[in-house]
Amino acid sequence: MSHKIILDTDPGIDDAMAIFFAFQSPDIEVLGLTTVFGNVPVDMAARNALTLCELAGQEIPVTKGVGMPWVGPESTYAHFVHGDDGFGNINFPASNRELDPRSSAQFIVDMARQYPGEITLVAIGPLGNLALALRLEPELPKLVKGVSIMGGAAFVRGNVTPVAEANIWNDAHAAEIVFAADWDLTMFGLDVTNAVPFKPSFMETLKGKNEKLGGFVFNAAKFYTDFYSANRDDRVCFFHDAFPLAHLIQPALFELTEGHVRVATDALNRGQTIVAPEGTTASPLWTEANKIKVATGVDHSKLEQLFIDTYAR
Repeated sequence: MSHKIILDTDPGIDDAMAIFFAFQSPDIEVLGLTTVFGNVPVDMAARNALTLCELAGQEIPVTKGVGMPWVGPESTYAHFVHGDDGFGNINFPASNRELDPRSSAQFIVDMARQYPGEITLVAIGPLGNLALALRLEPELPKLVKGVSIMGGAAFVRGNVTPVAEANIWNDAHAAEIVFAADWDLTMFGLDVTNAVPFKPSFMETLKGKNEKLGGFVFNAAKFYTDFYSANRDDRVCFFHDAFPLAHLIQPALFELTEGHVRVATDALNRGQTIVAPEGTTASPLWTEANKIKVATGVDHSKLEQLFIDTYAR
């Protein structure tokens, strides 16, 4: 079965790996890339998305979206993780293609209206575009099939603060809106993505299987691997953003926990995704909160093989 998706992204090295994975999968139809600030400024995210589409030979819409958090100042970005160009400083030529003139939020609403009940929104960056789309079309939760998010940390520590993961921390107020909406939402956070380190041999295999797309990931991920390996004895990196896409294709690889969720927006706990598993509390502060599914486990070896087999197509 083919899954129609809109991929909301802030490319980003692991975004690039995920985007190519989606393009390569015969089970995924990417209707468009909607870009948002996050790993890099939104102008760079949009240009990077166009570049990835051109490299992959994909003629799909790319839109530019939210460039600032819902509340607060502009982000400082993660160039120390993804490089000044978002691609590990490999100086890859930028595309000259044109963006779709619509905003990312408007594109999401337009496509949801065009394909009611068919689209999964896959958000692998901060959630400003989805929050704005909800404001443009309050009935959006009834128009989409579901929402899959890479972000958050339910039962593990964060990676920006002790309690917050980067995508949610970058736009906590937008995340609060998105998590509270009445749609089928599944969160793939650090509970699973940090549990699956990828060794340099994985990137070498991707390159061997697909010289063009795997070779791009191989080159870009050197910078990314340096960041993740700085305080370790081994060299590894983490491809967080591909997890929700893998779940669409092979849901049996993942263990999910259902619970009520709230997103903290105060200064100290900003971006914390607090999940109360079903039946663990009687407090209305939680029982009246929206319920989501949280990925808490994954089959590492089968997941890695899925990525390799898909790149080899």
